[in-house]
Amino acid sequence: MGTFDTIISQNFPCVHPQLSVVIRLRFDLWEFGAHSFRIETRDLEGDMNMDTISGNVEVRGVGNATAVSHLVFSISNLRFKSPSVVNFILYIDDKEISSIPLYVRKS
Repeated sequence: MGTFDTIISQNFPCVHPQLSVVIRLRFDLWEFGAHSFRIETRDLEGDMNMDTISGNVEVRGVGNATAVSHLVFSISNLRFKSPSVVNFILYIDDKEISSIPLYVRKS
């Protein structure tokens, strides 16, 4: 429960049993419609830590100049081979939009 940006383990490789990724996207009026998305993870060596998450989102307005869409994913048994920084990278329509780090440290 709650939010975190760091996982600490005594031993490596390690497995984090469960985490969720929650993304709130705001689209402008001219962006309403269908969009593809993809979430990748990459460590500092460029290796992926999990399979890519991908799909589509349909953005609809309710009379406002912007609209919000939420993407929520649960990830089980995420494996880390060593301490590192893992970046979660979000792509919308094959364009990198944002990334956020997850720090994996040894205690």
